[in-house]
Amino acid sequence: MNRVEVAAAVIERPDGRFLMASRPPGKVYAGWWEFPGGKVEPGETARHALDRELHEELGITVRTAYPWLSRAFDYEHARVMLRFFRVTAWDGEPHPHEGQGGLSWTRAAHPDVAPILPANGPILRGLELPLTYAISTAAELGAGEFLARLERALAAGLRLVQLREKTLPEAERTALATRCAELCRRHGAILTVNDDLELAARLGVGAHLSARRLAELGARPDLPWLGASCHDAGELARAAALGADFVVLGPVRPTASHPGAPAMGWPAFSRLIEDYPLPVYGLGGLGPADLDEARRAGAHGIAMRSAAWPN
Repeated sequence: MNRVEVAAAVIERPDGRFLMASRPPGKVYAGWWEFPGGKVEPGETARHALDRELHEELGITVRTAYPWLSRAFDYEHARVMLRFFRVTAWDGEPHPHEGQGGLSWTRAAHPDVAPILPANGPILRGLELPLTYAISTAAELGAGEFLARLERALAAGLRLVQLREKTLPEAERTALATRCAELCRRHGAILTVNDDLELAARLGVGAHLSARRLAELGARPDLPWLGASCHDAGELARAAALGADFVVLGPVRPTASHPGAPAMGWPAFSRLIEDYPLPVYGLGGLGPADLDEARRAGAHGIAMRSAAWPN
């Protein structure tokens, strides 16, 4: 049985809430909640189908939609490939036009609707992740200065941080990680520790796997969040099979930290993640001004080192 292509929309408000719809009576899974959207018709692109379906179902006209994740799922009655878009601008007020049981603006971490379609449930995990991922530079800045900049960034809204300090002595790295965990916890931010699964478990934080560590692991560690660094299709597939929550892919552009490493550019980046099921952060020579271009290429967001910690 061929997979049915479906365009699905995460329609997002500036306050972080997104729209879900209850399936109409008489349909399979009637009363279950899902992201709005529908089948891609012959001759349509997924984006064209998205625009058409949201106009027919909700009476809105999409102005801005970023390609996001693609997830294959097997129901009892159909095999589907869900092409998700994050819709951030539209004209009109959403109203049910096709007999939906209801609409609800909800949040990822604590959705106030149930039950949610099985294919849509894993998407909520990805929606908990912010659009920027900041990678530490304590070795360059000094621990005290880095912590001061981290605290300022967290106060300004940073919510995802990776502690990547491979050159620090173990005792200094542990002390720094402990302080970072305290600051992130205070601000409701996610912290990952690069490659040190034991330290991550001891602190109750996430981990970020290097490509080498990703290749070595046989099973997902029991941690709240797991990221992975990827550079090609094989590593992307390995991260998905391991059950990572998100990946970083690059380098997109040349970087001072990896001189001589070939940069893939946004077209190659987009091709690599075209059918990918996990959120992907672009990495390599990027700053806040690159976020829109990254999202248009299908990225969840951007990962940054030096650009994440302005003076």
